[in-house]
Amino acid sequence: MVPHWLSKQALLSPQKIAIEMDSGESVTFLELETRSKCFAEKLASLHIGEGSRIGIYSANEISMVVAIHAISYLGAIAVLLNTRLTEEELVYQVTDAEVSLIITCENYISNAQQMNFPVPIRSFSEVNQLLKQQVKLHQEINLEADFTMIYTSGTTGFPKGVVHTYRNHWSSAIGSALNLGLDANDKWLAMLPIFHVSGLSIFMKSVIYGMPVLLFKKFQVEKVNQAIIEQGVTIVSVVTVMLQQLLEGLGKNQYPTSFRCMLLGGGPVPKPLLEKAKDHQVPVFQSYGMTETSSQIVTLSPSDAFRKIGSAGKPLFTAQLDIIDPDIEGVGEIYVKGPMVTKGYYNNLTATTAAIHDHWLATGDLGYVDEEGFLYVMDRRSDLIISGGENVYPAEVEAVLTGMNHIKEVGVVGVDDDTWGQVPVAFVVKTQASVTAKELIDYAQQKLAMYKVPKQVYFVDQLPRNASNKLMRRELLKLL
Repeated sequence: MVPHWLSKQALLSPQKIAIEMDSGESVTFLELETRSKCFAEKLASLHIGEGSRIGIYSANEISMVVAIHAISYLGAIAVLLNTRLTEEELVYQVTDAEVSLIITCENYISNAQQMNFPVPIRSFSEVNQLLKQQVKLHQEINLEADFTMIYTSGTTGFPKGVVHTYRNHWSSAIGSALNLGLDANDKWLAMLPIFHVSGLSIFMKSVIYGMPVLLFKKFQVEKVNQAIIEQGVTIVSVVTVMLQQLLEGLGKNQYPTSFRCMLLGGGPVPKPLLEKAKDHQVPVFQSYGMTETSSQIVTLSPSDAFRKIGSAGKPLFTAQLDIIDPDIEGVGEIYVKGPMVTKGYYNNLTATTAAIHDHWLATGDLGYVDEEGFLYVMDRRSDLIISGGENVYPAEVEAVLTGMNHIKEVGVVGVDDDTWGQVPVAFVVKTQASVTAKELIDYAQQKLAMYKVPKQVYFVDQLPRNASNKLMRRELLKLL
């Protein structure tokens, strides 16, 4: 047992800003504690208590963070719902998680009420209007207790509810601190959805580190660059597409020297983009992680970025990594282990048993480790293309093609072929209309083995991505 981390931070740094919105609204750690405890006592009047599972359906705002902490004071479990999902997907998750109540922000209450949810729905303001109930709030945290649930994106089969304990979040924060370091002047800019593990983890770090967070409702290039330059932001979490747009928007300007980390997830950075970041003196930390690992579990520092192009880095201090059943080239399934790794999927023993073996998580990703211990992630096992008996990793092809001038994004999938079994095809977002499919294929032939070269190129306005900006290849297949 440890002291409740929000209460402890409110004691240590009562007047320090915990969260500030881009709108100007802000709360100190003491105010955040007060609001969270009050909200907990009002939730208790709805018979919410130990072990209750509460769905949170909200945009990024302070009230959402208040609700998450309030749920922890009651010993309940927060089930974070992706607001971009369809009604059918959400109803499935609410039912599967055995949620007893859904709470939502004001902007989403109307939308939520139109969905066929099998449980009551209350807005944050409706809860705040309730009378408080006398209830014993948790003053300590049992690190082994369940705290949050986030459903996987469901790229294969039905989504699964990933259970995070307090220890998972604690260990993720400590592992990140040992890797990135801590600075007394740190301020993290959060713009990824809080319902995603990358967004949620920032607010766990906030109360554990005593670190302020600047919270944006959504990603806006100009506002993010302005915040880094003028508002003391030192760390930002992004994906590759965001980094591209931020550097383009930065123009000839530079970030201040106090800005120390652009933490990037969602895949390796193409070399041209790394070079552009270096020219702007932007320190890019590439990372690898997933919902099951409570955010990043492998990170590549800027000092190794050019020496190890395409690598995700090395495991965090408290994490371990292994490659299982490698082929002749050393590529096998990536297994990870550590205190930040989930204990399993809610109410799904079959999936848990299949994924977790003696505390090792089978990630479903393919990769290899070089002689220095750096991890290279090739692809999802389910995305692997087998063409004429040869393995084609879409991520490898995408990384090559994005190195071509005037190519912004690339998504590669396999399609059935009578001769080869499968062949790769590419969906491409270009920044110059004159670029042709032949030019792209010619470029690929200079860089890749023939069996890896896309047989068809389709130009599109944008690629389908999920809430965490990860490419949804199954949606590309639907376009065919």
